[in-house]
Amino acid sequence: MEEVIIQTNMLTKTFISEEIETIAIRNIDLRIEKGEFVAIMGPSGCGKSTLLNLLGLIDRPSSGNLSLNGYQSDSLSETRMTRIRRGYIGFVFQHFNLVDELNVFENVELPLFFMGIKRKERKERVAAILDELKLGHRGKHYPQQLSGGQQQRVAFARAIVNSPQLLLADEPTGNLDSKNGSAIMDLLTEHNRNGATVVMVTHSSKDASYAHRIIHLHDGAIVNELV
Repeated sequence: MEEVIIQTNMLTKTFISEEIETIAIRNIDLRIEKGEFVAIMGPSGCGKSTLLNLLGLIDRPSSGNLSLNGYQSDSLSETRMTRIRRGYIGFVFQHFNLVDELNVFENVELPLFFMGIKRKERKERVAAILDELKLGHRGKHYPQQLSGGQQQRVAFARAIVNSPQLLLADEPTGNLDSKNGSAIMDLLTEHNRNGATVVMVTHSSKDASYAHRIIHLHDGAIVNELV
């Protein structure tokens, strides 16, 4: 029997602003098993990123249930959610989200610092991941000194340096040319082959073709799935 990593039941997220209610995610039932690579597609504004934020415990649902690796999100304190995010989940964003004031080494080291990993182990793990991604020679450079493809590889290194079981990627190739985009997709695929579960939001049919399963959203609801 396969191990279920993510299970949602009637998951809903509503935003209220100036007395206007917007349902971003509507009654989503979703099951993702360990080791899957799932792509989430749909038009802009359909709720893809909102769903990813819910799955990553960045936001809480308005109603419905979310189980992440056996943890029920509605029973978790903010502190516990933060610990799970840091130790269990890696995030890759379209806009890289690197800290401009930190160099490459320090950006990748940041998650380990927040996890309380000792300095010697942090240095060893960061050096190893930078070498693996052919970024060892860029350790002392700052984000603004790098190309877009290099910045996204740094962001990917930061996402996987804590060996997350779940990797969430939000338009990871959206700001890259085709060559660098393909390189990032190869990295995601390799990480998945090494045992991580990957959930990716994308507009790209080419990127989605790397996934085992494609979920299509429209107006915050799942309209179909392709395997």
